Amino acid sequence: MTSGDKALRSASGSVAEDLFIELFSEAFGAEKAGYLYSQYPFYDIYQNSRYADFVLESGAKRIAIEIDDETSHNKSLVSSNKFYDDLLKQNSMVYLGWDVYRWAVRQLQLQPDAVKDELLVFLGRRPQFREIEDYLPTQRGQALNGENLELKEHQKEALAALQSMRAKHESIALLYHATGTGKTVTAVMDAKSCGGRVLFLAHTQELVKQAADTFSSLWHEVSTGRYMDIVKEPNSHVVCGSIQSVALHLEDFRDDAFDYLIIDEAHHAAAETYQKVLAYFKPKFTLGLTATPERTDDKSILDIFKNTAHRLDIQTAVELGELVPIRCIRIHTNIDLTKVRFNSVQYNIRDLESKIYVPERNKLIVDTWLQYVKNKRTVVFCASVKHAEQIAALFREAGISAAAVSGGMKPSERREFQDRFVDRDITVLCACDLLNEGWDCPETEVLFMARPTMSKVLYTQQLGRGMRLFEGKESLMVFDFVDNASVYNMPQSLHRLFKLKEYRPGELAVAPQGSRAAEADLYAKGEKPEALIDWPVDATDYELVDIFNWQEEAEGMISQMEFVRRVDVQAETIEKYVREGRIVPDLIVPMSEHRTFKYFKEETLQKYAEEFGWKIIDDSNRKEMFMEMIRRMDMSYSYKPVLIKAILAHADEKGRVRLDNIVSYFRSFYESRRAAGLTVEKPASIFAKGGYTDKEAERNILANPFKRFEDMQMLRHTKTLGIIQIDEAVWKHLSDDERSEIERICDEKLKLYFERTE
Repeated sequence: MTSGDKALRSASGSVAEDLFIELFSEAFGAEKAGYLYSQYPFYDIYQNSRYADFVLESGAKRIAIEIDDETSHNKSLVSSNKFYDDLLKQNSMVYLGWDVYRWAVRQLQLQPDAVKDELLVFLGRRPQFREIEDYLPTQRGQALNGENLELKEHQKEALAALQSMRAKHESIALLYHATGTGKTVTAVMDAKSCGGRVLFLAHTQELVKQAADTFSSLWHEVSTGRYMDIVKEPNSHVVCGSIQSVALHLEDFRDDAFDYLIIDEAHHAAAETYQKVLAYFKPKFTLGLTATPERTDDKSILDIFKNTAHRLDIQTAVELGELVPIRCIRIHTNIDLTKVRFNSVQYNIRDLESKIYVPERNKLIVDTWLQYVKNKRTVVFCASVKHAEQIAALFREAGISAAAVSGGMKPSERREFQDRFVDRDITVLCACDLLNEGWDCPETEVLFMARPTMSKVLYTQQLGRGMRLFEGKESLMVFDFVDNASVYNMPQSLHRLFKLKEYRPGELAVAPQGSRAAEADLYAKGEKPEALIDWPVDATDYELVDIFNWQEEAEGMISQMEFVRRVDVQAETIEKYVREGRIVPDLIVPMSEHRTFKYFKEETLQKYAEEFGWKIIDDSNRKEMFMEMIRRMDMSYSYKPVLIKAILAHADEKGRVRLDNIVSYFRSFYESRRAAGLTVEKPASIFAKGGYTDKEAERNILANPFKRFEDMQMLRHTKTLGIIQIDEAVWKHLSDDERSEIERICDEKLKLYFERTE
């Protein structure tokens, strides 16, 4: 490894990480980078602790991204142990079912466009990223056995039981009824009582059809559609689909598209296809139906549901008593982060170090503990190993038993410190990264959030480490160290995370509604809750919190790159109108002096489309617009139909075709006309003149026929990969008949064109 590479890889939040996040943001949008989790902990097949450079979830898939130095893949340049250890790490990720992608540091530096193109190919143009929620408990569920009940009575009891479960915030159930006792009817009536959109999944077409008929009969007020074989009706209020079809086309559905998910013949849920679907969708309630399960243990089926389907959010888990309530004390520092450089999700590590590695801030952390905590076991989350060691040393100087722990320590040494913490030999653990790997101590009563982070994922993972239940543990106390920052590089805090605008020291921030209301009454009287008697806080203190979060604001908006995709106008026009002020973004996020990201509300898009006479394009009409373009194809030259025919001839299953294959098709088409003595093209055309090179033909194709389709966002050129692709929403929905129609139209257009030219 060169000295430059060593510098790039020297620290958590390294330049290499920053550069990858920047490229990721340019490929998918800055708001999407919030789903990246850096230095994600996992265990290899030998149960050794490991860290992936980045991990994210997209749809039902977990994806690992590794950034390597130049020598990592070359056995002759690294030791055998290092070479094989890297292989073990990658193979272990694959064993866990993750997709694994790797880039070299030098690729990020020297070939940024290629990396962005590859990201878009590997992850898709419109991936459905989601938060990683490993820290959350599994959801509650029940198995309801109505096998021996009378039909009507059992339906009433089942419906009452399901309603009762939802009232307790339970979100998943198994309905165990004998064949012929109307379990599908029960499911339909329960879904109808909830009122939201429903997805019913079965493994045979006959079961899908029967369910669709039952829904239509019992809930005729809403639309019922099917999703199987060639019938695709994904936008109906109730969708009855085959598990195979839905699993193969998850991209047709938003993960939150349905409020109620029904899995028929739920004893099949252990199969990979079911696991994939259960992991993808995030309904409010999931119901499994089974009659004579192949598994004799009901619990095993329900466990599959609970551990695979959507997870509880923190608030619901606290409401259910699965996690402890959270209290919060905010400690303001005089540290200024406004000038610290940042990307979409993290601060520049060197800028951050210069600000927070100062004696005054470290002393404030220790002084806060001495003033408030009174020997409660505390985990202090630090920004780096150096930061953790500095703060641990200050605690020890103050006579407090403390230790710094990190993922870089030997496992035996880490375990020793952790065990001593559990046994109270150590009172304070100053942690860098380590405690995000799954270790937690339920006895932990206090967390110090001393590491400024913009990452919602990282902050929440740290928070989850202290929320485990323990006898006598009334709540978790979180200390947020609040540094001064700009509105766009504001660190995460408990109040920002849960959108809590009001703050009173020690107040319940996350708790069952009744508990929070009861405490609010005490605070209104100026009385301190009993749980805070030992804490030196004033019940009358009150503060308003600025909870503006640009990532969350942007999440519901349309980025400028998406704006371009949604209207039938060139990207250059949008850029020009924004520059001239004719189009005004609703949110502008400054990432640096020369770099901003712009976002628009949906209604803003609608307004400008109407004002400028642009047609709005979405996935539901994109294919029809493409077909309309083909039918109305205007032609100054013969190039457009030749391009489309080349794509139809060479495209793979995803609508991608190599540009050199298109060039070969063009050459073959025009040279065959020349050989047959036919008019090749207009005299000005390079194909008519002859003697052209492949590179000249390529430039002609990209400048002429391709450009119009590109402007309409129907075709894309991945420059560094030499690939042209039809938009996924067009290609995957083209039927065989429609492809035949396109071929026929192209032939007719060419015939008419050459008749006129000749």
